[in-house]
Amino acid sequence: MAQTVAEILVDQMVEAGIRNVYGIVGDSANPIVDALRRHQADIQFVHVRNEEAGAFAAGADSQISGRPTGVLGSSGPGSVHLLNGLYDCQRNGASVFAIATHIPSAEIGTGYFQETKPEFIFEDCCNYVGTISSPVQMPRISELAIQAAILGRGVGMVILPGDIAAAEVKHDLVKRPLITARPVIRPCDADLDRAVELIAQAEKVVIFGGEGTRQARADVLELAAKLHAPVGYAYRGKDVLEADNPSGVGMTGLLGWGGATEALEHCDLVLMLGTDFFYHAFLPSDPTIIQVDDNASHLGRRAAVDLGLTGDIGETVRALLPRIAQRANTDFVDKIVKHHHKDVKRLQTYVHHDGSGDGLRPEMVATALSDLAEDNAVFSIDTGMCNVWGARYLHMKPGRRLLASFGHGSMANAMPQALGAKIGSPDRQVIALCGDGGLSMLMGELLTASGLDVPVKLMVFNNSTLGMVRAEMMVVGYQPWGTDVKNPDFGAVAEACGLHGERVVDSADIRPAIERAFAHDGPALIDFVTDPRALSMPPSTTLEQVKGFALTTSKLMFSGDVAEVWQQAKSNIRDVGQVL
Repeated sequence: MAQTVAEILVDQMVEAGIRNVYGIVGDSANPIVDALRRHQADIQFVHVRNEEAGAFAAGADSQISGRPTGVLGSSGPGSVHLLNGLYDCQRNGASVFAIATHIPSAEIGTGYFQETKPEFIFEDCCNYVGTISSPVQMPRISELAIQAAILGRGVGMVILPGDIAAAEVKHDLVKRPLITARPVIRPCDADLDRAVELIAQAEKVVIFGGEGTRQARADVLELAAKLHAPVGYAYRGKDVLEADNPSGVGMTGLLGWGGATEALEHCDLVLMLGTDFFYHAFLPSDPTIIQVDDNASHLGRRAAVDLGLTGDIGETVRALLPRIAQRANTDFVDKIVKHHHKDVKRLQTYVHHDGSGDGLRPEMVATALSDLAEDNAVFSIDTGMCNVWGARYLHMKPGRRLLASFGHGSMANAMPQALGAKIGSPDRQVIALCGDGGLSMLMGELLTASGLDVPVKLMVFNNSTLGMVRAEMMVVGYQPWGTDVKNPDFGAVAEACGLHGERVVDSADIRPAIERAFAHDGPALIDFVTDPRALSMPPSTTLEQVKGFALTTSKLMFSGDVAEVWQQAKSNIRDVGQVL
């Protein structure tokens, strides 16, 4: 019996190991949805309330489960809604197979109802975009898209008109297995020998790692022990390299803390392992830099690299280890680790202190979440101030994971990422640190959590302001304007949507509320009303930042807003010396 294009497509997804497809039904997508209905034993269609959320969820599902996932958008607006979430998937390296259904094939180019040009819309956020304009193109185009998603660790997309999806494939199918095995890459011996030579010439070596070290944690820590090298990490490397690491010295960059900045400023050589660190201003310019990455295009595009090695981190480090002599001198690592511990202690300023009394301290909330969460919990974190609190106050035990919009930097990512992580890995506790701005952007997904009974735990840092934007304005000398928002009681909203909901305004209630949410067997949301003026300065403050902050406070005072200046100082009395 002949199969339709949609049926073959679903068969391919099952073969590729895709178990969840996120999206919303729609007329052009009906043939695919019906094929999914008939394959419910093998693949689940997850009905979300916005396709953007579906793409975020699909990306998180893939990152935590380790499997490719699918996402579906119907013609025109339905597919366009995917765009922001797919950008996030692509830049996070999530293997996502996207299906953008299209208007009837005979109408393409006529300005038909809901017509867009998806080939152009999605070109920049996909490894591959292919249009199936005839059944004879099956299964080749969809094979290429699925393989691009898996092998390229990104988004592979097919564009499929609804009438073509429903059409029968009458030609003989050539069954070819999907190619999904990634190659193992290792630098040549000459390059490895050169790396060993440069390392031998350096007295003070620092390792700076990222996401690429995920499968090589033990190897990296062995190398650090052999070199007595401090280990700093980018945000994406925190859940890999922080836990049980005696040489760990924290993060650098805008969210940084600890000794990593000190280490990079005083070393002779930096080993950049599996990180394409965005903020080159936080990378050193004087030391020798060796960068290792399995993507050659990442080499040297941020830092002035002296030696670039293309290779898997594990394979490369294991090849280096026997070539490198054990070092005896621990002075440098001891000094940096001591500096790190001093900074960690300083970060505890507001963990056990209420501060101003004008709202909960976000540091207290984040610390409580870290203390009470399960050892293998998954945390998804909204872009903005939540990223700061997560980076600095969530302690990564072995097995814990972090999700965020690391490369794309989108708001509203935390809740849908939590949904995807929990659906894809139902045995793990999943906790979202949501900003009030982020949560409210895709608040309809509360109905997804409730309707599908996905037991995610949503922790809202409700400071009634776009906190990161506010801080950015102040640090460059602008008066904060247009950043305040008026919010409802999110706990009551959650209750109305069918979740367990609470609102917390007293610090004594923080931990009991979290414990009740964690104990609840369904989805839960806690609305923490936090201090909108709580500051988070970078690990090292520049003179320009000091000038900018001082200029802002001066402008506020001259405009008559002395109360605001006083409240800002009162909220951060223990930290204000950093900026004034």
